[in-house]
Amino acid sequence: MDFEYSEEQRLLKDSVDRLLADRYGFDKRRGYMAEPEGYSAALWAQYAELGLLGLPFAEEYGGYGGGPLDTMLVMEAFGRVLALEPYLATIVLAGTALRLAGSEAQKSALLPQIAEGKLRLAFAHGEKQARYDLDDVLTTAKSKGSGWVLDGAKSVVSHGDGADKLIVSARTSGDRYAKDGITLFLVAGDASGAARRSYTLRDGTRAAEVSLSGVEVSSDAVIGETGKAYPVIERVVEAGIAATAAEAVGAMETMQSMTLEYMKTRVQFGKPIGENQALQHRATEMFMSLEQGRSLAMLAAMSVEEENPVERAHNISTVKVGVGQAARFVSQNAVQLHGGIGMTEEYAVGHYFRRCMVIEHGFGDTGHHLSRLADELK
Repeated sequence: MDFEYSEEQRLLKDSVDRLLADRYGFDKRRGYMAEPEGYSAALWAQYAELGLLGLPFAEEYGGYGGGPLDTMLVMEAFGRVLALEPYLATIVLAGTALRLAGSEAQKSALLPQIAEGKLRLAFAHGEKQARYDLDDVLTTAKSKGSGWVLDGAKSVVSHGDGADKLIVSARTSGDRYAKDGITLFLVAGDASGAARRSYTLRDGTRAAEVSLSGVEVSSDAVIGETGKAYPVIERVVEAGIAATAAEAVGAMETMQSMTLEYMKTRVQFGKPIGENQALQHRATEMFMSLEQGRSLAMLAAMSVEEENPVERAHNISTVKVGVGQAARFVSQNAVQLHGGIGMTEEYAVGHYFRRCMVIEHGFGDTGHHLSRLADELK
């Protein structure tokens, strides 16, 4: 198998890296966090100009027809600078749901607006009681005339506070844990009966608690087949895992580089601490974990379009476990090798550590996916 990037992918990587090098720095990131929506609206517009927001969408919808490897390159670049923009929420999660299940009319109406940076979406599926069980849905949708009425609540919706529209999962039939009977709906962010409570996660990104009380939507708001959304939700989560695995690799790259530079310049007892053989071994182990994570992120990118759902789920869980363990090892050692400065708010490495920990617990933590892999052996 050829693991070399194509010429187009190399150009994509170079252009994204240049943009972020010019526009993102630790101090600038602090400024973006202070903006009303918690990220840079100007940069979001530049992503659109560069074609990043239409990258995974077909050309007929204003996109560029890119694949999972292209998304991986973008997410790695975002991870290297701790980008705050809602690329994961809008393009990867909500975009995947629309690509897989949206009607022709929905894709024609929504995807070009997303690609132009004019429409932001969020994927609202998780609920407080569900933890990581994708089939645990208590939000309900009951038919009313030709439309539906939604009632329930969604938790930790990534960038749900600023989304123009939400893709909401709700139960149209079946009991609490039934995989059949879950449907996806497109809901306006300012719909009557919808309320959002915004907050900032530990890594600086934004999320929202969403409550739905008698929210009425038309039949056109249904995404995909009624009651058959569970396989789509699985695919959306798998795409999210692949994307955040790549983001974690980018974050690990930066932490590795920062740590090596610190070891070269931090002098203790008259010599750089990098001359200490034990610390050299630790830095080598960090590099090995980084490269293992990179290989797994590549596996995830190649697996998200695998047609066999059993093999796809196995590979994605393997990636989630491996990248989670690698990111934890690299980030913890980066902080430790920096000493006390590593945990200060004023120094960047601690912020990378926090982002990696948030990534590890997103879409099922390491323990959850280890259990899934163990269940395969029964």
